[in-house]
Amino acid sequence: MALQARRSRSSGVKAKTKYPDSRAGHLFLAPWLVGLVVFTIGPMIASLFLAFTDYNLLQPPTWTGLDNFARMAGDARLWNSLRVTLIYVVVSVPLQLALALAVAVLLDRGMRGLAFYRSIFYLPSLLGGSVAIAILWRQVFGKEGLVNGFLSWFGIEGPGWISHPDYALATIIILHVWTFGSPMVIFLAGLRQIPEMYHEAAQMDGAGRVRRFFSITLPLLTPIIFFNLVLQIIFAFQSFTQAYIVSGGTGGPSDSTMFFTLYLYKQAFTELDMGYASAMAWLLLLVIAAFTAINFWFSKYWVFYDD
Repeated sequence: MALQARRSRSSGVKAKTKYPDSRAGHLFLAPWLVGLVVFTIGPMIASLFLAFTDYNLLQPPTWTGLDNFARMAGDARLWNSLRVTLIYVVVSVPLQLALALAVAVLLDRGMRGLAFYRSIFYLPSLLGGSVAIAILWRQVFGKEGLVNGFLSWFGIEGPGWISHPDYALATIIILHVWTFGSPMVIFLAGLRQIPEMYHEAAQMDGAGRVRRFFSITLPLLTPIIFFNLVLQIIFAFQSFTQAYIVSGGTGGPSDSTMFFTLYLYKQAFTELDMGYASAMAWLLLLVIAAFTAINFWFSKYWVFYDD
């Protein structure tokens, strides 16, 4: 009995001392967990409830069932905003990733002052989503902006790029492509992980630089390309500031820059139709989830891992 009692006491001491820092870990995690519940999970649950209600911020929400979702089917501006957003995502993301990869390959050659150039190229990613850059972009592509000033040197009279429905969206796409710094840094890190012996062996077999890039570098870099693709598609669907500032908050001209997020904002804070805006937010979540799932499904055909 005494031996059994000693064993039980020793096991209890071991249980207590097995994770001596668990309380400290929970304490350090507490702010993040509180933030997750208060600022992420809580608002998501609230918006899901409001999506089935009629709520204008001034009166208590009224349950309407699926009326908000049925209303979407006949909302022409909503489907136009979704079309504009899809064009923006499908065009800007591949161009951005292609430019980021090209610059990363250039920087991977070990040029002098690599840290300086890497910082300079990364800077647009830090500033591209800011209001100041969007205002600057509006001035650059204005009727009397820098672009038309440059074209005037060659006797070309440029249009008002941001005020013409055929060109306004293109200016925002260019702004998104310009913020290639973040995927570029990730590509550069991926390029540094490719063993040099593969390139040396291919070079000994007579493969040129272009052949080595498409036969060695690109296949080994596909997991990084896939990661950047998924991440940038999600970010592009959530773009708001650029369209809001460049269009003056109207989504014009002729709704050519009416992103889905901008239309959602107008419904929520201009029309005070919070119920409908919440339903739109969940539609956007489903669209992003669908694109992400499609990317993961197709990745098995073009993404190659070492194992």
